[in-house]
Amino acid sequence: MEFLHSKKLSTEPSSSPTQKYLDVAEVKDDVIVLKSGALRSILAVSAINFDLKSTDEQEAIISQYQNFLNSVDFPVQILISSRKLDMRNYFEFITSKEKTQSSELLRLQLSEYKNFIEQLVKGSDIMEKNFYIIVPFSPIENKKKSFFSNIGSLWNPQKNILEKRENFETYKNQLLQRIDHIIAALSGIGLRIVPLKTEELIELLFDSYNPEIFNATGLKDVSKLELTK
Repeated sequence: MEFLHSKKLSTEPSSSPTQKYLDVAEVKDDVIVLKSGALRSILAVSAINFDLKSTDEQEAIISQYQNFLNSVDFPVQILISSRKLDMRNYFEFITSKEKTQSSELLRLQLSEYKNFIEQLVKGSDIMEKNFYIIVPFSPIENKKKSFFSNIGSLWNPQKNILEKRENFETYKNQLLQRIDHIIAALSGIGLRIVPLKTEELIELLFDSYNPEIFNATGLKDVSKLELTK
């Protein structure tokens, strides 16, 4: 099974571009395209508090999950992303509310609440966890092309581009069928599953390879992502 990143170590100089060590070729149409031609879609999955469920509910969840595992005939990856929670937007929101309050008592309470949250964040690392399912599709590549087929591709590049585009749409439809199967199988457990869009996929990849830079810059306000609607 191919992963989103390569496990191979290279002995080439470190001055080489970082992109050449990644297996990701591009992100388009809400799909990650690997250099091998394989496709990946990533589903964001909500969490449920299993311990708060009753015994019957827990048994039903376990049974439904077992049925899901038995019904899947293709490999999947489960990704848990943990990063330090960025509270800057929340602090800015509280500060704006504090300034617009007409009541002195409410303004004082907001100020004390903001100071309490700031001290809490400074005293401990509050982590944000996100759960994802990575759905793969690897097309069967015809690597034994004849010499004349390769020459024909060179003489007619437009036809070659059209064939690649048609193949991509065909492979993407196969991937969407797998996504629909996973969503249908896990929705009965009470999980909310949303496929990531192109921009969200780029943010997730950027965060995975540049966690410190991502936390410092913040590519996009999380509340504006389509995932939270």
